Amino acid sequence: MNQISRRHEKRAGGRAGHRAGAVALLLAGAVVLTACSASDGGSSSTRDVSSGSRKGQGSTGGGQPAPDAVAPENGRSAAPGGDADSEDSAVPDPEVPDYLSTFALDVDTASYGYARRTLGDGRLPDAGDVRPEEFVNSFRQGYERPKGNGFSVNVDGARIGSGKGGGGGTGASDWSLLRVGLATKTAPPAAERPPAALTFVVDISGSMSETGRLDLVRKSLTILTDELRDDDSIALVTFSNEAETRLPMTRIEGNRKRIKDVVAEMSPAQSTNVEAGITLGYEESVDGHREGATNRVVLLSDALANTGDTEAESILKRIESARREFGITLFGVGVGSDYGDAFMEQLTNKGDGNTTYVGDEAQARKVFVDQLPAHLEIRARDAKAQVAFDRKTVQQFRLIGYENRKVADEDFRDDSVDGGEVGPGHTVTALYAVRLREGASGTVAKATVRWLDPKTRKAQEETGTVTTGAVDTTLWGGENDRLQVAAVAAYFADRLRGGDLPGAPGLGELASRASGLAESTEDSAVEKLATAIGRADRLQRGAGTDDAPEPSEGEIG
Repeated sequence: MNQISRRHEKRAGGRAGHRAGAVALLLAGAVVLTACSASDGGSSSTRDVSSGSRKGQGSTGGGQPAPDAVAPENGRSAAPGGDADSEDSAVPDPEVPDYLSTFALDVDTASYGYARRTLGDGRLPDAGDVRPEEFVNSFRQGYERPKGNGFSVNVDGARIGSGKGGGGGTGASDWSLLRVGLATKTAPPAAERPPAALTFVVDISGSMSETGRLDLVRKSLTILTDELRDDDSIALVTFSNEAETRLPMTRIEGNRKRIKDVVAEMSPAQSTNVEAGITLGYEESVDGHREGATNRVVLLSDALANTGDTEAESILKRIESARREFGITLFGVGVGSDYGDAFMEQLTNKGDGNTTYVGDEAQARKVFVDQLPAHLEIRARDAKAQVAFDRKTVQQFRLIGYENRKVADEDFRDDSVDGGEVGPGHTVTALYAVRLREGASGTVAKATVRWLDPKTRKAQEETGTVTTGAVDTTLWGGENDRLQVAAVAAYFADRLRGGDLPGAPGLGELASRASGLAESTEDSAVEKLATAIGRADRLQRGAGTDDAPEPSEGEIG
C-alpha cells in the first residue's frame, strides 16, 4: 500500500460521495488499466485510450509509424505488421539506414535558464546538464497558430553553407538546417480559463537558505497570489527531512493575506526529502481535487535530494494512482546555483509535466505572472512527433537534442507509450542537421505530430512537408531572423557540451551573430543569449573538438 493510500485510510471517514470512491481506488493501489488495440487510421484517427495504461518512452508496443514512413524505399526493410509467422518480419535490416526520427514533445526550458545562471557565476555548465532542445524552446519562433485546439505544423530550413552574410564552421557547405515547428493556439484571457487548484510543494531544506533560493520562492508565491483569480485555489506543502502541510486547499477569494502570511513564515530547516514532499503534495492535491478545474502540483526546489528515495521513477510510482486517476500533472520550478537539473527533469517528464528554472526576480515574474496563470490548461497529452526523411533526397540527418525524449519508431501510434504534455500558446521546435544528396530535388521530409485530446482522450494528428526548394536559402544573413536565433541557440548548446554538429560556428562567431539578431529582432531575450555566449567564449577560449567520423548515410549520432 503506498503512502498516499495509508494517509487516505486515516482521513477517509469524512469524505462524501465521489471522494470516498476515489479513496477506495487509492487504497487498492495502482489501478491496472488496459489499452485498446492500435488504430490503423490516418491523419484523423480517433482511438479512445481513456483507460489506457502508460508505457515509458522508447518501449515497444502496438503502435505504428506515420503513413508510408517505413516503406523499404524510405529506409526501412519492412512495414510493421508483416508476416505474423516471422518474428523478424517487422525488424529493420541493420544494413538499411533508418530514415525515421521519433520523439516526445518537450516544452521544458530549465536547461537554458540554469546554464545562464551558471555562466553568470563564472562557471561553464556541466555537459550533462545541457539539453539543446531546451535552449531552442526558450525563444519565440513566430509560427502560425492553429485555429482550433490542436497543433499547427511548420517546416522550413536553410543552407548552412557560406554565402552572403558569412558561412558556418567546418563542412558547412554540404549541410542544411531543417526546422520542425509545432504550435498550439494562444492561451485565452485569464477570465476565460477554467479555475486552477494548485498544490505548491516547497523545498525548505538547509541548501535552500542560499540567496536566490527560498527567498526567491517566497517572492514568487507572493507574486502569484496576487495574479490568481478569486475562484482559484492554493495548497502549500513544505519539506526538509519530513513533509508538512502548511495550508490545505484554500480558495484565493478572501484569503490572499492569509496565504501570504503562510508563505512568509517558511524558513530553511534540515535535509532534502523530495519523496516525502511529493507524496504529501499529491495527497493534498487529491484531497482538494476540483472537478472541472486544472489540478496541478508545483514543485519548487533546488532538487538536491539527499534523504528518502532519491530515484525519480520510484518516487512517482508511490503516487501513480493519484496521478493517473485524477490527471494531476507536475510542474517543476528549479532554483539555486547548485541545482539537480537532471533529477528535476526526470520527475517532471515522468509526472506528465514540464520544468523551468528561475534565477532571479525578473525570471520569477516571467514564470509566475506571464506564463503560469495563462498556461495552466493542457491542450495536448502524450504528444509525439515523427519526421520521415525521403532517402531519395536526404543522405544524412541528425536531430539536435531530444536524446532523452526519443521514442521507438514503431511506438509512434501506440498511445499507451508516454509522450509530452503541451499547453496553450506553447511552441515546440526540433532542429535537424540535414545533408542533401547532390542534385536532389523533391520532398525532403514529412513531419507528423500525434496527440491525445485532454478531455476526450481521442488521438489526433497533423502533418507538414518540406521540399528541397524550401531549404535552398542561406541561413546566415537571410531574412528569417527567428530561424537564425534557433540555430544560434542550438549551436551554442552543442558547443557547451563538446558536440560536433556539422557546420557549427565557434562561440565567438555565435556571440557576434546573436548580438546582430538582438538588434534586428529587438528582443531582450536574444540580447541575454548574446551575453551568455560571450561569457562562455571567454571561459572556453580556444576550446573545441574535432569532427567525429560520419557514416555514409542515414541517421547519425
